[in-house]
Amino acid sequence: MIRKLKYYGDPVLRQLCKPVEAITDEIRELVRDMLETMEAHHALGLAAPQVGVLLRVFVGCVEYEDEKGEVHAGKPWVYINPTLKNPSEMLVERSEGCLSVPKLYLAIPRPMSVVIEAMDVEGNLFTRECTGYLARNVLHENDHLNGVLFFDWLKGKRRSEVEPHLRLIKAHYSKKS
Repeated sequence: MIRKLKYYGDPVLRQLCKPVEAITDEIRELVRDMLETMEAHHALGLAAPQVGVLLRVFVGCVEYEDEKGEVHAGKPWVYINPTLKNPSEMLVERSEGCLSVPKLYLAIPRPMSVVIEAMDVEGNLFTRECTGYLARNVLHENDHLNGVLFFDWLKGKRRSEVEPHLRLIKAHYSKKS
């Protein structure tokens, strides 16, 4: 089932998510719905708060980034109760967008690589080394689980320049909720 998205201004996007205690039928259904929702919106990732669920779950389908910098989708991954480790000191600034903040794309600095440990939908623990856009995708979606949106990484003048756009997005989408 395709779930309704939550948009900037909805308080659920600013809350801290709780860990998944056990892989239940409800969790499996949530993951199926999130994958279907991600695909329906032609997105590269989706976190549970974006569909109104405050659990530490996100999905993504970034497979690789080619030498031209184009991102290619692949098989979807499920990350339950993720933890991030060893972010690289090297930061790369690249454009990001978000389903919950429509029509806003900003160059955001993020670590070039990171290691993620998580559980899959069967409850198996795994570790994945992520580089390039895959690392960006994992960092972006994990931020959602902590109530952080991608533009929060902007500081000073760059952040203040975004505020008028955020107000417009909030006003437009709050009418649809």
